[in-house]
Amino acid sequence: MKKFGHLILAAVLGAALALGGAQLINRNQPLVLQTAGNAAATHFTNLAGGNNAFPAEGFSATAERALPSVVHIRASSRVRGGNSMFDGQNLPDAFRYFFGDPGRNGRQQEDRLQEGTGSGVIISPDGYIVTNNHVVQDAETLEVTLNDKRVIQAKVIGTDPSTDVALIKIEAENLPALAFANSDAVRVGEWVVAVGNPFNLASTVTAGIISAKGRNINILEGQSPIESFIQTDAVVNPGNSGGALVNINGDLIGMNTAIASPTGVFAGYAFAVPSNLVAKVVADLKAYGVVQRGYLGAMIIGIDGRFAKERKLPVNEGVYVDSLVAGGAAMQAGVQVGDIIQEVNGTRTNTSPELLDQIGRQRPGDKVTLKVLRKGATKELVVTLKNKAGNTDLVKKADAPEKLEALGAAFTPLTKEELRQLGVNSGLKVSELRAGVLANQTDIREGFIITRVDRQPVNSVKDLEKALDNKEGGVLLEGIYPGSDRMFYYGIGLL
Repeated sequence: MKKFGHLILAAVLGAALALGGAQLINRNQPLVLQTAGNAAATHFTNLAGGNNAFPAEGFSATAERALPSVVHIRASSRVRGGNSMFDGQNLPDAFRYFFGDPGRNGRQQEDRLQEGTGSGVIISPDGYIVTNNHVVQDAETLEVTLNDKRVIQAKVIGTDPSTDVALIKIEAENLPALAFANSDAVRVGEWVVAVGNPFNLASTVTAGIISAKGRNINILEGQSPIESFIQTDAVVNPGNSGGALVNINGDLIGMNTAIASPTGVFAGYAFAVPSNLVAKVVADLKAYGVVQRGYLGAMIIGIDGRFAKERKLPVNEGVYVDSLVAGGAAMQAGVQVGDIIQEVNGTRTNTSPELLDQIGRQRPGDKVTLKVLRKGATKELVVTLKNKAGNTDLVKKADAPEKLEALGAAFTPLTKEELRQLGVNSGLKVSELRAGVLANQTDIREGFIITRVDRQPVNSVKDLEKALDNKEGGVLLEGIYPGSDRMFYYGIGLL
């Protein structure tokens, strides 16, 4: 009996040591936030009321309703490689005539065909499908596989990198569409089901609960990103990007977008764009071809206990107005530096992501009512939101510099003194790089000074827009890097 007791004690001690060792190892692994997209390429990724308790029959009814509306998307794009130094490796075919086909060792470089996969959700019977921007960006062809195994080519209607939402369309009728639920009414602890195509495994269903709301994980690139994700522990993996997160009734409450993982696969938490934000972006893309976004015109900081103590604030939550844009919507409405925004149109905004989510659903010219706390007194202010240009006009698609946006970069004009120091007569600095043509087709680096585009001098963003206007096929960028006396050439292809 003693021997048996010793064996049990040894087993317990061994298990404890193993668990402790595993925790020690995992503690040293970094947490990686990744979109739930293609594993091989990037490792990315109104409530009907009723009872949200665990259903007695499991999630069968929910899955049966959601599965027919979730599709598999295959996106194909061509990617050019090459070195930053001009050796012909990064030149499009259109330029080889001028440079005598200067490939490395006399060999002509060919474009690489890159394929990625993801998911999408049918939102209307006539073929509109919502997915993630990172699933379809820069794609030359899109192939959609329906739940009934039909394969149909799709076209992109519009994209919004700021929310990672894209709208595509296939030519089909009488498709099973999911209804949008009210994501504001979703509660932490509520049961949810994720539907998608992880690892190219079609029509996969997982279940979990809402772990948190209003999460900002700093994963979206581009200008003015809006992150107010729904966090869930339903399993989401590479290939789930653009798939559905539905409630027990089978209605869409979010679009699966990202995972938190040290390995690139699911490790406990996933994040979805709330359905209310998705619905607004989709409505804009359908009606205008471009997202209409209203701006408050204020720099904000989310309040927590530490910030409240440092600034001697009377509350530990809300959104602090740190500065105002001169002539912006907030300033004109009477918002002051030091105000604490607590509500937008009656909806509580305890964090910056919650405020950005509420404002992000509005268009230029829309009026919003802010409840602010100022020196211990509560005030209500009505703000008329403006567009990025500082007026209340709606943006037309023709006004949007699509080719400039497609480059995936921010640009800064140079002063006369900077031009003199660099020894050039013209120049536009690449101040920021993100996903886009430049990153995909070249190895251009931030800090590069574009001096000419197809031999046209460029000194401003307007000059760059003009140089790219009506361009198709190969475009040659010339320029220098500060500190180098060599000229660099980058060839890109525009559709």
